[in-house]
Amino acid sequence: MKVILLILLGLLLGLLGGGALGLGAGVAWVEMFKTTNFEGYNAMLVFFTFMPIGALLGAVAGAILFGIAAARPQKLSAEHLRQNDHAAFRSQHDI
Repeated sequence: MKVILLILLGLLLGLLGGGALGLGAGVAWVEMFKTTNFEGYNAMLVFFTFMPIGALLGAVAGAILFGIAAARPQKLSAEHLRQNDHAAFRSQHDI
């Protein structure tokens, strides 16, 4: 359940961050390539093309990254520490 909630959090944060980055990329595109502003074409290009593409890419990337981070075993878990202690004890005992 924790993993699913973290994936959903990553999806939401990635959606917001990707939308913001898409907005910035769209404004940069419009300024660099001097896109016409006839009847608000600049705004439609940015808000209906760049922002949704950035939001989708950000949502997918955020969900994947948070999913990987959530599924990875924690380094300070009790089971992990016990396994490391036994391995260290065996290596010292074999010498």
